[in-house]
Amino acid sequence: MTYLKQALLGSVSLSMLALSPAAAQTDITFFYPVQVGGPLTDVIDGYVADFHEHHPDIRVEAVFSGNYTETTTRALTAARSGTPPTVAVLLATDIFTLMEEDVIQPMDTFITTEEDQTWVDGFMPAYLASARVDGHLWAVPFQRSTAVMYYNKEAFAAAGLDPEQPPRTWDEMVEMGQALTQRDASGNVSQYGLGIPSSMNAVHWLFGALVAQNGGMLSSEDGLHTFFDAPEVVEALQFFVDLSTEHGIHPAGVLEWGTTPNDFMQGRLAMAWHTTGNLSNIRNNATFDFGVAPFPGNPEPASVLGGGNLYIFSGATEEQQAAAFEFVKFMTSAELLADWGVQTGYVAPRDDSWETETLRNFVAEVPQAQVARMQIPDSKPEISTHEAARVNQVLNTAIQAAIIGEQTPEAALSAAQAEADRILAVYRD
Repeated sequence: MTYLKQALLGSVSLSMLALSPAAAQTDITFFYPVQVGGPLTDVIDGYVADFHEHHPDIRVEAVFSGNYTETTTRALTAARSGTPPTVAVLLATDIFTLMEEDVIQPMDTFITTEEDQTWVDGFMPAYLASARVDGHLWAVPFQRSTAVMYYNKEAFAAAGLDPEQPPRTWDEMVEMGQALTQRDASGNVSQYGLGIPSSMNAVHWLFGALVAQNGGMLSSEDGLHTFFDAPEVVEALQFFVDLSTEHGIHPAGVLEWGTTPNDFMQGRLAMAWHTTGNLSNIRNNATFDFGVAPFPGNPEPASVLGGGNLYIFSGATEEQQAAAFEFVKFMTSAELLADWGVQTGYVAPRDDSWETETLRNFVAEVPQAQVARMQIPDSKPEISTHEAARVNQVLNTAIQAAIIGEQTPEAALSAAQAEADRILAVYRD
């Protein structure tokens, strides 16, 4: 039985629990975002209903809080006003901000048994690393992802390309993109070869992949330094700009994160970069045969790790925090993360999830789902710094300035580096 079906069957027991004082001894709130397509609030409601069946003494109020940025803002606002959520899914890269605000409780506070430690050790090290700072584990992975390339196999075949051979390098991507770009009788483009979102809420993430493919990095592990004006970074942004202005395979201007999957499914893009978290959405709605490929390289392939971790807030009572820890363990069990991966396309961040019957059967049916897992060794951390929102805004603004032609990549990134240095200087002493 799927968790979504359990939600429907469990609605009666959930109502009964809400009416029974004895069954609702501890109330906790759970803030979560939805950053991908599909009816995922129904899935979360199903998980919560199942948790209530197993833990009748804990009542979880699940609160859909918008996208990642909106959820972080809402959680911080609530914490500052003295009414924090008990637990929340927030970006892994929010960790420095949450520590600065002193609103989260280290997760290792609650790890007291061998069973708890075994649970922690089951997470993939690459994802767990983003939750460790200053000797503490501050969160655990939940809806994690890498970015991948979706491509229209039918469009590949129509352009005379091999549908089983997606591009492996930047040069190949440009060459194939030119073959895939179609124009009508008036010369207007009806299908672009490639689309990479560049809207404010996502551009730093996908740009980070371009930088990694070019052998660079955007920030240091300690969150104290950025490298926006490094040659590898400038070259990556120049390539991003050239996809439209020189090669003509990419739409001009800013491509929105939220509309890119639909542009791909409607045939306006033959290749699209996006999160693995949209796999199920595309699989359920695309009317053509599509493939999922690792990102190309220049020359080595690379992607970026992304997505959200589960954090427990320090402003909650000890009883609420203990209840939240039980909920966190439930939400990150091997079987639930396997189901979440199937429902969404997010990468289950536990190796034992991939050994469950749920994921084994899914990968056999949808081999595209395995691409993300295979790409993890070639993936780099997402940019993460102190004052993350401000620093990311500086970078995003610079990237967009170059994309819309207001500044050259070199000038935009040089100014961004100077501003990031100013913001981070106070943390370097």
